[in-house]
Amino acid sequence: MYLADEAWPDLESYFESESLALMPLGSTEQHGPHLPEATDHIIAESFARRAAEETGYLCTPTVNVGVSPHHRQFHGTMWADAPAFRDYVESVTRNLAYHGIDRVIFVNAHGGNVEHLREVGRRLRDDGTLYAIEWMWDESITDLIAETFETPGPHGGPKETSLIQHLAGELVHEERLEEARDGGCREFDETTGRVNGARTFYDAIDNTENGVLGDQTDASAEAGEKLFDAALSNLTGLCEWLDDQPAEGLFPKPHV
Repeated sequence: MYLADEAWPDLESYFESESLALMPLGSTEQHGPHLPEATDHIIAESFARRAAEETGYLCTPTVNVGVSPHHRQFHGTMWADAPAFRDYVESVTRNLAYHGIDRVIFVNAHGGNVEHLREVGRRLRDDGTLYAIEWMWDESITDLIAETFETPGPHGGPKETSLIQHLAGELVHEERLEEARDGGCREFDETTGRVNGARTFYDAIDNTENGVLGDQTDASAEAGEKLFDAALSNLTGLCEWLDDQPAEGLFPKPHV
């Protein structure tokens, strides 16, 4: 069920019988010369809405702009300052608690949101409002990604390219895949941009001239479908697990 499609009287039965909601969050930021700036929020909304369809749980509208100042040098990137993002997401999530939701899955597709969603989840849990947990699609299928791509890259690489080829192929500039690979940073690992253990970079452009990492020519819609189905299975499983948890077990333990 997608909340924004429903008239308010038709939501009453959901809030009376269910207590879980999915909230998709992404970003509007550069993803290289070949992918749309909507990449992350397309991915997040696709996972959340499909999971809602398969499980019957509620999906909220998508938070389309995230914490993305590290991509600001590239045309069109939008971002929210981290404190404003946290406060906004917390406020919107509290709306759901008002209607009776006591557990939320932040269906996230942007790495820059992760730490901030964890902080929002802690705030809401610590004050007893509800239990919110962050889920990042690629972190749920790390082994499959490693098996599928030689150089997956953490941003705009073949894993995200493949997903968009699968979900919204008309938005992919297929003729620019080689340009993306050759003008970006093909190899990226734990040593990139680090000196004697210190992380020396702050922005994406510090490591990649065109904003992306990995080998985009290794992407395909077929690979994207495989990744999507595997991650979706994990998300629906997480929904069922969270719904089964007794409420008292989700909130902070008492002081010893």
